[in-house]
Amino acid sequence: MNRSKGSRTKGIGRRVAIVDGCRTPFAKSGTDFRKLSAVDLGKVAVRELISRTNLDPNEIDHVIYGTVVQSIEAPNIAREVGLGSGIPATVPAFTVGRACASANQAITSGAEHIALGLADVVVAGGAESLTDIPILVSDEMRDALMALSRAKTMRDRLKAIGRIRPGHLKPVAPAIAEPTTGLTMGESAERMAQQNGITREEQDRWALRSHQLAAAATEDGRLTREIAPVYVDGVAITRDNGIRYDTSLEKLAALKPVFDRRYGTVTAGNSSPLTDGASAVLLMSEEKAKALGYEPLGYIRSYAYASLDPADQLLQGPVFAAPVALDRAGLTMKDIDLMDMHEAFAAQVLSNMQWMQSKKIAEERLGRSEPIGLPDEERINVMGGSIAIGHPFGATGGRITITLLNELRRRGGQFGLITVCAAGAMGFAMVVEAA
Repeated sequence: MNRSKGSRTKGIGRRVAIVDGCRTPFAKSGTDFRKLSAVDLGKVAVRELISRTNLDPNEIDHVIYGTVVQSIEAPNIAREVGLGSGIPATVPAFTVGRACASANQAITSGAEHIALGLADVVVAGGAESLTDIPILVSDEMRDALMALSRAKTMRDRLKAIGRIRPGHLKPVAPAIAEPTTGLTMGESAERMAQQNGITREEQDRWALRSHQLAAAATEDGRLTREIAPVYVDGVAITRDNGIRYDTSLEKLAALKPVFDRRYGTVTAGNSSPLTDGASAVLLMSEEKAKALGYEPLGYIRSYAYASLDPADQLLQGPVFAAPVALDRAGLTMKDIDLMDMHEAFAAQVLSNMQWMQSKKIAEERLGRSEPIGLPDEERINVMGGSIAIGHPFGATGGRITITLLNELRRRGGQFGLITVCAAGAMGFAMVVEAA
């Protein structure tokens, strides 16, 4: 049954097509891509996208790219990726950041350019290298080095050097923690598990499901078809390396909690790993896609961003974004054929699902008389999720978009829903429609 196929979101101009997309393999940080930067990975993804679509780079109007841990040497990753991918230097580019929803922000920023008539063709996506992160120095070491750089005489130089103590030499790595609360995402996920009564067994079951479905989708080619090979020292990397093909509930149960070692339930096994990778998505206006002879994968029907207090349940943002996106699309959850939820932690996924089905949450937190509900579990993350595949912060949103649209088309479905939780207690949701 066709459910208003082709209608536009209220208030939006031209219809935005998602023509195609691809990504690099996702690799645990410090492994396959340890010699590559986020820029390097982004170039691979964008070059492959242009090659796969046989797109004339001169047709591109804008490059928009997301990242979270920005490089000191290349703070505008979008520009460097564009210049290094054969895109003309006259094509402008800008970088966006919305934590784990950065690639989603890049895609929706591109969609806004197209909907408003500011562009016809946009390359969007994101990249992250959590291996190649900037290492900072202490404030004392910084002050001493600045004084040394300003010193005019040998006496002044020796005085500046004399201020340095052994303890000042300790490097400072970027923290994955909330500035407002001091809690890491893992600690926040642990709190959510406790507050929502999510058990260790439930989390491990979801993690096992993620690995099993991702393994099956890799073996039958559904996941690998979206992957651009990355050559490292003459060796082609063609698969995600975080999928545990031989894991089991027994193996997952044997892992110790990470964030609350005494009473906790969140482990490395039921969390997404730190990951390196990149994604790229080609967006066009519907008219431009037709003029160039493309058959899009699908269209952006609607999207929404939301946030709550970081001191509240940090990763529940999708619960607030999803109903808005559905309303804007003129749909309900009953219309959704497939749903893909970013899996930062199994505790987060299960907490999101619990709240989406709660009448109490609907009434008290969402101002709705009824919960928005969920599709059947068999239609959620049908090819696994970030727990198994990995989570390069700036790239995941692009991966989820393409994974969902490819599977939606393969199954003959019409509507898909994407949700992503993000640091800062933010959430994202987008409804896509198969072409």
